[in-house]
Amino acid sequence: MSFKEIDIKEMSFNPFNMIGDEWTLITAGNNEKYNTMTASWGNIGVTWNKNTLVSYIRPQRYTREFVEDNELYTVSIYNEEFKKDLEYLGTVSGRDEEKVSKTSLTPFFTNDTVAFNEANTIFICRKLYCGKITPEGFIDKNIIEESYPDKDFHYVYIGEIVKVLVKE
Repeated sequence: MSFKEIDIKEMSFNPFNMIGDEWTLITAGNNEKYNTMTASWGNIGVTWNKNTLVSYIRPQRYTREFVEDNELYTVSIYNEEFKKDLEYLGTVSGRDEEKVSKTSLTPFFTNDTVAFNEANTIFICRKLYCGKITPEGFIDKNIIEESYPDKDFHYVYIGEIVKVLVKE
């Protein structure tokens, strides 16, 4: 499959559907070693006068090591037909097995990072900020019990969207 680069301002999408319903893969690494994880939380908008995508990664996720070790990472969007693959990639750790090989996804390497040929849309992001969510920051303390029963608070990555690729 081939992709074309587009200007993000040409895009028309519903971020609530794209991130919350269709899910995404956060992927980082290179052609020698990479990892990916499924994500259904995120934000897209403008931060610090830059087009940004905000990703949330729990501390125990193997993918976080790859995002930490690389300047760029991708966030990619898929059709419903890949939901089983995304479910699998969200429940199995790349520390334990070569999990991508057990899916129908095929990696490709671009801009010193990795994405998958089956994606509809790929956001290539450059890390701008990383911080850890803390319990002290919550106004609504119910969220802590609802979303963090194990107290494994997410790391928040704000990435500048440096390129958008869409399937041709």
